[in-house]
Formats: sequence, structure tokens, C-alpha cells
Amino acid sequence: MRYLFIIFFVSLFVDLKAQESTASRQVATFELEAPQLKTTKKIWVYVPKGYENSEKKYPVIYMHDGQNLFDAKTSFAGEWNVDETLDSLKTQAIVIGIEHGNEKRTDELTPFPNKKHGGGKADDYLDFIVKTLKPYVDKNYRTKTNPRNTVIFGSSLGGLISYYAVLKYPEVFGKAGVFSPSFWFSDEIYKMTENSKKIKAKIYFLYGDSESDDMVIDARKMKHLLDENRCYCLKLDKIVEVKGGQHSEKLWREGFGKAILWLL
Repeated sequence: MRYLFIIFFVSLFVDLKAQESTASRQVATFELEAPQLKTTKKIWVYVPKGYENSEKKYPVIYMHDGQNLFDAKTSFAGEWNVDETLDSLKTQAIVIGIEHGNEKRTDELTPFPNKKHGGGKADDYLDFIVKTLKPYVDKNYRTKTNPRNTVIFGSSLGGLISYYAVLKYPEVFGKAGVFSPSFWFSDEIYKMTENSKKIKAKIYFLYGDSESDDMVIDARKMKHLLDENRCYCLKLDKIVEVKGGQHSEKLWREGFGKAILWLL
């Protein structure tokens, strides 16, 4: 698992091939000051077809690693095709893609430090989302602002921070997409689950059985802890173990549509 993490982390900083943008017309970008992180973040925004001609309010999906969501030009190993997938499903939701922190990505997406890899500054990153980004989005877009209509979603370290977010901010995030989560990064995430009050969030787990032995074991362990925290009869979580699935954009791209349909 550590080997897979290092490959994924390093791949984010390899020079990208020059190519045409594949983002759809529903995708726009803006920059926003992130005082909690002492930087400026590039933000991608997807709005559903018909948004401009309606007065409806929409659920919002906050997603990490924004470079990899909509555009092959900014992704390393292929995009998630988030815009094309949502268009094909006619999903009525806004997606906010948050630029990852490049060399600071590990710091931003890990709630607890790892002795070898460092990190552990995710509280600042989530503080940016909750106190700066979400208020901006809710002010400038027609959004449904309650937890039931606010999803947080990511893969690998992004899966870890998405899970952590629904534990720390249940009043903000009511749903999470947790793909190939890096639960191995610190055992503290298990302790936090055990010590949490009744966890009410709706959570969709997805991972491949060929990612690593750790991935399968860790995901099943977390599912067991959730079942102890709340009755599995409530059907608030779903776990999808993909046979032959590997730690890659391909796995996450192919699983995204079904996850969104279940969450929304």
C-alpha cells in the first residue's frame, strides 16, 4: 500500500502533456484566497445543464484533486469525466473541484501525521472549505445548503479526508464518497470512529481488491466499526469491492456515476 501511495503522490508532479481541454461548457474556474492555507486556490465549478435558465437550488458535491476531475489537460493519468458522467445521468447537482496543494497535498489531505510521510494538517484545509469556500459558493450559486444536500468526495488521501470530514463536521457534510481511502496513514482514524457519537452521514465506499492487501483489510475494518457505531439496518453506508480493481483514475472514473446516484 505504501508503494502505491508513493507512486500516486509522485505522479501528481510529473509534467503534463500539452493537449486540448476536454472540460465541458458547464465547467468554469475561479481563484479564491485561502487564508487558512496561506495560498490561493484554483476552484473548478460544474453546473448542470439548464442551470442558467432555472431558479432551482441544487445539492453541492465538494471534490478534492480538482485537476483530475474534468479535464485531461490538467490530469496526469486520465480524468474522472465528472462532467460527462453527470450530463449523461442528467444529475441535478453542482460540483466544486478543489485544486490539490501539489507538494503540500499530503499535509492538506491527512488529519493525523504519519511518522514516515509527515502530514496531519487537514484541519486547516477543511477549515478553508467550511469557512471560506462553502460560504462563497452558497452566496454565488443557487445551492441547497443543508448537510443532506452537501457531499464531500475523493479518492486515496482524498477518500481519507472525505471520511474524516463527515466525522468532524456532521453539521456541514451529510454524505461522503470515499474511494480507495488511505486509512493506513494513521490508526487515529479508527479511534476517532470508535469515539464518535452516532455517525449519521451517508457514506459510499469503493476500492479494488487488487490495490493492496491493506486496502481490503482496512476498508472492511472501518465498515465493521461503522456497523458497531450505528445499526447496519439503516443502510447509511454502501461498500463496493471491485474485483481486479487497481489504485487508479480508471477505477474511480468507472465507479463515480453509481456512487453519485446512490448518494443523491
